[in-house]
Amino acid sequence: MQLITAEQRAALLANGAASAKRDIDPHPVVKLFTPDAGATWLLTELDPTEPDIAFGLCDLGLGCPELGYVRLSELQTVRGRLGLPVERDLWFEAKGPLSAYAAAAHRAEHIVELEPVA
Repeated sequence: MQLITAEQRAALLANGAASAKRDIDPHPVVKLFTPDAGATWLLTELDPTEPDIAFGLCDLGLGCPELGYVRLSELQTVRGRLGLPVERDLWFEAKGPLSAYAAAAHRAEHIVELEPVA
């Protein structure tokens, strides 16, 4: 499975270009996870000058999710306890900006789904 689709790559690069010009708070574009290790990444952007570097909310399952950078090439090598690779959540649709996910994750000590806004 591809970690990100061509459409997601384009959106991540667009967010990265916008972020380089001004402070933005985009919705996560893609959710990646380890099906057998409890790690999750909500990615919002790719660095346009180095598109292997993504930014987002990273949760390694240790109780302290944080905003940061990760290399997609490194995520492709990650394996969980049973040897399963990182997967893309095919059904993920962001319900708010990254800041809302970060605040909720800080409170819960892990990434959680946001409640839909009515």
